[in-house]
Formats: sequence, structure tokens, C-alpha cells
Amino acid sequence: MAEKRVVFFENTSWYHRYKEILDDMTVKYSKKGGFETPEEAEESYWQYEKRFKDRQRELQIAYKKNTEAMFGDYLKYWFEHIYSERIETTTRMLGSYTLYELIMPSMENDIKLRYVTVEYLDALFQTVSKICASAGNKARELVGLAMKDALADGFITYNPVPETKPYRRKKPKIRILSKEKIKILLQVACKSPWFLEILLGLFCGLRKGEILGLKFGDFDFEKQTVRISRQLVSDLKIAENEFRIEGSDLVERDPKTENSMRILKVPKAVMKELENRQKKVQMDKERLGAEYVDYDYISCQENGKPHGLSSFNNALTKLCKRNGLAVITVHGLRHMFATILIERGVPLVKISGLLGHTSIHTTYEYYCDVMDEKDKIIAFMNDTFVPARTGTEG
Repeated sequence: MAEKRVVFFENTSWYHRYKEILDDMTVKYSKKGGFETPEEAEESYWQYEKRFKDRQRELQIAYKKNTEAMFGDYLKYWFEHIYSERIETTTRMLGSYTLYELIMPSMENDIKLRYVTVEYLDALFQTVSKICASAGNKARELVGLAMKDALADGFITYNPVPETKPYRRKKPKIRILSKEKIKILLQVACKSPWFLEILLGLFCGLRKGEILGLKFGDFDFEKQTVRISRQLVSDLKIAENEFRIEGSDLVERDPKTENSMRILKVPKAVMKELENRQKKVQMDKERLGAEYVDYDYISCQENGKPHGLSSFNNALTKLCKRNGLAVITVHGLRHMFATILIERGVPLVKISGLLGHTSIHTTYEYYCDVMDEKDKIIAFMNDTFVPARTGTEG
């Protein structure tokens, strides 16, 4: 029993500590014993914990009612003490950003919770919706949940959210593989000449042009980092005096945005594969001699020249089809990298920086669905967004 547990053995029986919240909001600490087994003591502990939280919420609600809660104060109280208790980490991350970065800064005039109207909320959501395409939808969704609880707890007698203007959004199409499928992809990819590029997309979140533009000199083997400072893009040749494309060349350009210039830590597995690629390139150089064109690219043809822009996606498509996997693109690898970070609870602002997005709003726009618990939101939409004042309970 040396592991961390909520119970302990004392004298001749098992005990657990517990706390009680008194009417004046002070907390009293005690211990309870007489249990024959640690399992009985632990079950009792969690019952006391639930009792404490329920009582704490009752007293907090009573206090808030007596102080005529302001709308903004209630939203923060509800998010921290009610909503956060019943959601997962990723959903909390999404909700926190929606509340503190979108809703609160857009709230020009805070009013008492019981005075919140359809008109007030429509004006608020309209302001929020200008921030990014998903902002209005997510703000309305979160406030709807908060007001539903406010109605149930007696703070308000009518929930105005269902009568507000709905905000729909065009969801970015993101195809990602499950963890099991990712394992299969990596198992088959390790035999592919594109293994390094796949690792850079999946575990560094790089764009296709960024991967193709990487050079060995961009990597610091001692610090295990890579500097993203260029991308490889297509430069179209337009026929003179005609609206016709004659052809295209591959050229180096600066990264997509200023924020895309970044230095990233590189996993050891990627650095190891980079060393393998370096050895292969060196062998090609020795074999071809003067015929080898040395641009220092890590991703190149046998003669050193860069791959075509469609080559990576074509290789991924073949790899997926041959192994019964849903076809994904290089950008799909980037999405999976972001999803892995989200599941690990990495803050949105850090994910945005790692991806090189122009703004954190861009990251929010792409991945708010990934962070969300879809079943709970669907249930919320079905149970909460019903026509108001039709005789149904709020």
C-alpha cells in the first residue's frame, strides 16, 4: 500500500480523511475509520468528496444569488466551478479560449445576469463572430450551456439563448487516422523512401513545401532542432500576351507567414532517420559524381534535384491504398500532429506556434471540432436548442 492512495491503515482498521464545508463557507477536516478493507474506505472517501462538492456548489449558488450576479462574473464562475467539473481537458481548453479570448473581450457592457435578453446576446454574439468564422457559433454554444445551468439553479427564470440568431460555419475538412491506423501507417512507411518526410509531417507538423525545402544545414544535430526558414513552391510561367501557362519551375520562397519562421525540437526517431537519409544522399553523390546536383535538400531525387510538388502526396496515396488505409494528404499528417498535441493537453497558443499559424484564431478555427466532445455537443443541441416558450422545460 505504499502507492498514492486516499486511504491509510491505522491501529486495527482502514481510514480516510474527509472534509466538510460549513454554512459560513469554511472547511472542516476530519478522518473516518472502522473499515475492514481499503476498498470500503476508498468507496466512502469518494462519497464524502461528492457530498462536499455538492454542498460547495449549493452554498456558492446561494451566495451568488444574494449578490445579484453580473453576467460576466457568472460566466467565469460557471466555467470554473460547474462546467469544468464535468468535461475533459481538451473540451476545457476549447471552452477556456472561447470564454476568455472571444466572449469576455467582446463584452463592452456587462449587466446583471437576470437582465440578459435576446437583444443583448445577439449584439454580443455578432461582435464575437467577427473574430473568426467559428467564433459566433462556439460563443453561442458555450453561453447556451451556461444559461441552461443558470435556469436550473434559479438564477434566471427564462433562458434567452434559443431565441438568438444561430451561427453556422463551414467546417474545415480534416481527415485523420486513429492511433491504431497511425501505427499501421508507420509500420509500412518505414520501408518507403518517403519515411523521413512522413515523420516530419506527423511529428513536427510541417507543411509540404516546408518539408521539401528543408536542407541538411537547417538541422542542429547537437541541439536536436530544425530551423524552418523556407518553402519550395511552384513558379508558374505565363505565356507572353496570353492567359496560358507554359510551364512551371520549383523555387525557394520564404515560409507561408512571418510566424512560420520557427525553430522546432525534433524527436530522436526523426533525427535518426535523418542520419539514414544523409548516408543515402552521400552514397548517391559518390555514385553519380559530377552528375549529382547538390542543393543540400534532405528530400530529393537520386540526382539531388528536388521532388515535384505532387510527388509526396502521390506516394502517400499509394501507400494508404495498398495497405487498406483511408487516403490522407501531407496536410492530413499535419492535422494529426495537432490532434496528438491536443490530446496531450498542450495549450492552444503553443500548438499555434508549433504549426506556424498567423494567429491563434487560425488554430482555433481548424481544431475546435477536434477538441470538442462531439457527443456532448450533439446532445446539447438536441436538448437545449428547442423553440422557447412552447411549454417545454428550459
